[in-house]
Amino acid sequence: MKLQPDQLDMQSILGYGPGWIGIGGKGGTEKIERSIVLGSRGEKFDWLCSRFEDLRAEHFERLAETRPELVIFGSGSRLRFPPPAFLGSLMAARIGLETMDTLAACRTYNILAGEGRNVVAALLIETADSPPE
Repeated sequence: MKLQPDQLDMQSILGYGPGWIGIGGKGGTEKIERSIVLGSRGEKFDWLCSRFEDLRAEHFERLAETRPELVIFGSGSRLRFPPPAFLGSLMAARIGLETMDTLAACRTYNILAGEGRNVVAALLIETADSPPE
């Protein structure tokens, strides 16, 4: 019997720790040390915020533009919910949002993307030089 290594058909989160995540897919692996958006259909772009307090409605509008069925919001090192006023674009497009800490969001994204779901993970990666809350 010939054994083949697992082939990643989608972007997966391969590892994570304080201030970073590792992603892999058909293009190889990469260590990310900034907030990022990953999608099961290949979306990948910087999410321009390094602290929860930096988030604005525009961050969530950009997520709505990707048209997923679900957004998984990783709120950083602890669970924090965005203000409801920021979520209007997601609600108008009938896109679900689940909020959890970033490490839980990484695990949840892998499970749902692995099931073939159209999911986007918006992951807040808090940097060491971010001022404390």
